[in-house]
Amino acid sequence: MRPVAIVGPTATGKSALAVELAERLGGEVINADAMQLYLGMDIGTAKITVAERRGVPHHLLDVLDVRQSATVAAYQRDARATIEALLARARVPVLVGGSGLYLQAVLDELDFPGTDPGLRTRLEAELTTVGAEALHARLAERDPAAALAILPSNGRRIVRALEVIELTGRPYSATLPRPGPARYDTVLLGIDVESTELDARVDARVERMFGTGLVDEVRELERRGLREGRTAARALGYQQVLAAFDGEYDLAAAAERTARATRRFVRRQRSWFRRDQRITWLDGTRPDLAGAAERLARP
Repeated sequence: MRPVAIVGPTATGKSALAVELAERLGGEVINADAMQLYLGMDIGTAKITVAERRGVPHHLLDVLDVRQSATVAAYQRDARATIEALLARARVPVLVGGSGLYLQAVLDELDFPGTDPGLRTRLEAELTTVGAEALHARLAERDPAAALAILPSNGRRIVRALEVIELTGRPYSATLPRPGPARYDTVLLGIDVESTELDARVDARVERMFGTGLVDEVRELERRGLREGRTAARALGYQQVLAAFDGEYDLAAAAERTARATRRFVRRQRSWFRRDQRITWLDGTRPDLAGAAERLARP
């Protein structure tokens, strides 16, 4: 019995396929979307509803408060424990999501350097004082390869890279994940859709989110401490609505910016997963998608 991982860009139909495949294989679903770990972040993450789960147990949904920080190391620990518990009960683990590093951390033999709260606090204070670009320039001096892999605007990742360099004395790029032997002999299935069609799906999804209560959801989560969360407050859609609340632009602009940012995110997801030659790719629009996936997933 082997786990199955359904990966690929957002809006390709992965969640529905995971439910169908779990039903066919006698399995249970494990969430691998970093933002769906958060309780209450439902509309903006397109989290599968209870009705859509059709009675199939789902794990690692709604396990974090929005004030908490999601970490790859914690997800690795929890997801592996869930996989092993399911395998012990002869249930097929079906992982599904588009958070590439989270998935790889579970499925491959990756280790993550520890953290130092004092060092992290100092670097974050510098980030606030001098800005992400200045820290990115420092990173470029100390580890050019890492600087190429991290956007100059991504302050959180820059801080983490500098922290690892100071803690370990090694380049952060030496710790970056590379595809290797799958820990559980996992069947890796990639779902994708032609770019023009996928862009249209993203636009429709964002319009639906804003039309069905995303703004109210963000307002409620703000009351519950969303702005205190280092990870949750930066989620696509949520950060744009918060900026609209702050008067940076109106809600129509927030929706447009969310769609544009999501389209960019889709391209990064596609680039990440396409590097892994172990993945078998399926067209998300094919009428026999579930059957094709089942044939590949069965021993």
